[in-house]
Amino acid sequence: MTPPPAVETIGAAAARRAALAAQGFADPRPAGPVTRRHLARTLDRIRLLQLDSVNVAVRAHYMPLYSRLGPYQRELVDDAAWSHSARRPRLLAEYWAHEASLLPVEDWPLLRAGAKRDGWWRHYGALVERHPGLVDDVLAAVKELGPIGAGALETAVGGPSRPRPPGASWWERSDVKRICEYLFGIGALTTGTRRHFQRLYDLPERVLPPHVLAAPAPSQEEAARALVLRSAAALGVATETDLRDYYRLAPAANRAALLALVEAGELEPVEVRGWARPGYRVPGARLPRRIGGRALLSPFDPLIWERSRTERIFGFRYRIEIYVPEPKREYGYYVFPFLLDGELVARVDIKADRRAGVLRVPGAFAEPGADLPRVTAELAGALREMADWLELDGVVAGERGDLAAPLASAVHASHSLT
Repeated sequence: MTPPPAVETIGAAAARRAALAAQGFADPRPAGPVTRRHLARTLDRIRLLQLDSVNVAVRAHYMPLYSRLGPYQRELVDDAAWSHSARRPRLLAEYWAHEASLLPVEDWPLLRAGAKRDGWWRHYGALVERHPGLVDDVLAAVKELGPIGAGALETAVGGPSRPRPPGASWWERSDVKRICEYLFGIGALTTGTRRHFQRLYDLPERVLPPHVLAAPAPSQEEAARALVLRSAAALGVATETDLRDYYRLAPAANRAALLALVEAGELEPVEVRGWARPGYRVPGARLPRRIGGRALLSPFDPLIWERSRTERIFGFRYRIEIYVPEPKREYGYYVFPFLLDGELVARVDIKADRRAGVLRVPGAFAEPGADLPRVTAELAGALREMADWLELDGVVAGERGDLAAPLASAVHASHSLT
């Protein structure tokens, strides 16, 4: 019997470079305008664009492409996700992946095959059993009127089924809205388009390309293997829990898929010095000798959205503080890590003040051991570039953090030169 091949051991720095390369940070930015082809190539790497309602700086799904490609027209994403024609079919679909996400249309059936953990919308199954006619009414209304929002559907199916009391919070939804979420979760509805970020529901057969709808439905096991393989390619080198988290797969399905992929030689185990658990990677995964360049990263960027992995790979403890009371925040409301030459060297609290026409940076903080003059200069340049992309007139640095004063000076100097 042939013994299994020896497991390679790599250092933590190599694992970090592998992760960055897999996420597209080892590639040069496009020399000319960013096109639909660049978008598709980046999505082939990272697979997901997480959606989030927070719009303090820029909506979450736009930022990962900017971090990797540089300035681009955001309408490129809108067109790929929420419009289509015979000449330009839709590239992206919405579904629950890591969280609510945009993903390649071909991946939509994989996520509905049962390999994921049950979504929170499954709790609305009891409502479906109590009011099966409401499901039929909603589907009929969407078929007739879609794409249509949940609020308009309340009227279309006969008015709100549960009046909202005065002062009720946004999560106290009517039964119609719950049914919409349930039908979206099981794939009976999808997003036809968005208007002012509001989801407008439509039927999948009117949204997804014919080749996606006609493809044979994958089994749970086939879907799990395909998704784990996508996770591994997107992460570079990853533990079992890292792989599971990328698409929020069910633990048993993830472990079974991982074993099958290793046995088939489609994934290989690797030891990473300093990691408590074994890693896995796609054979031949790219491992560059160095990573250059700079990027501001959204809190929802796939490179850093799994916080324990971020700390393990970069030595960078990161928590989003949106829900932390302001007096207790350590760094700020909406903080972007700053990537420079393959290391997370700083973090900045960012707010796009659209009324004043400026990008505000209330706080800027360097990581221990950072080269302060270089980090300051590169960060000032990155912030100015982001302000231009967002069509803001300039950058205003605040007073919080050890980088605040030098950043303010660097920003002022750059403004004086323009």
